[in-house]
Amino acid sequence: MRADHFGFACGAALGFLGDLALGDPRRGHPVAAFGRAAHAVERRLWRDHRGHGALHTLVCAGGAAAAGALLARAARTSPRADIALTAAATWAVLGGTSLGREARAIGGALAAGDLDVARERLPHLCGRDPQALDGQQIARAVVESVAENTSDAVVGALVWGALAGVPGLVGFRAVNTLDAMVGHKSPRYRRFGWASARLDDVAGWPGARLTAVLAAVAGPDPRGAWRVARRDARLHPSPNAGPVEAAFAGALGVRLGGTLAYAGRVEHRPVLGAELRPVESADIERAVRLSRRVALLALGTAVAGRALGSLVSRTVRTRRSR
Repeated sequence: MRADHFGFACGAALGFLGDLALGDPRRGHPVAAFGRAAHAVERRLWRDHRGHGALHTLVCAGGAAAAGALLARAARTSPRADIALTAAATWAVLGGTSLGREARAIGGALAAGDLDVARERLPHLCGRDPQALDGQQIARAVVESVAENTSDAVVGALVWGALAGVPGLVGFRAVNTLDAMVGHKSPRYRRFGWASARLDDVAGWPGARLTAVLAAVAGPDPRGAWRVARRDARLHPSPNAGPVEAAFAGALGVRLGGTLAYAGRVEHRPVLGAELRPVESADIERAVRLSRRVALLALGTAVAGRALGSLVSRTVRTRRSR
């Protein structure tokens, strides 16, 4: 294994272990610092116009990726520095452990019959209106969020890390964060956030498909996952959440989708796995465990994929030089 691939493999594994051990710190997280910087740029650039939103996306996401590229270039002179930088970047962009903690906290509150606590914690996980949801609807919201965020907060980042190293890790997380900040269809961001939302769709495409495949492989019902994903994924309004949520629905044997409430706005989404049973609070733990297995498989896939890509590239260069 060449030094750069060994560095990525070691760094990604160390960063993954760091996320498992530490999760996201409550203060001083790099992603939170990026969010504050992006908000400051937004205050200067905001206009109700797609062009201004595109400039905001370019400045923020492009700046983050460029900073990652500069750091990666500086670290190439030392294998230890390269591994340390990759580990730090991987830890910073992954959010699987915190995702599982929040989901389990809500699941525990639901199991104890404490609906008020479950409603209080739900906004830490997703943007739905908790007061409009009963216990079963909260459980469904949590499972859907675990599925979607497995792709956004873990698999997608590892995919882009395999493709582009530290700039890929940092750039993907920046794009995903911008989408969460300005990519929704509120009156303020309908046009300004258009570029961030579309770029997130493009950046998230490979990670979402890999997440769906790995959920089918790692889940308790692979055939069910394939069946529901192939049939229902295209019904979802999101091109990336659809495959992921449908695969989780089939793998876990539960019904997802339906009516959702977001801060006064109601959406009626298609049902994924209509023939399956409703979600129960115990399914939250099952979803978290599936998410963890998918994350581990994604790490292995990213490391193997980067090594394979390098081997193919080196073989092509060798043939051209003959």
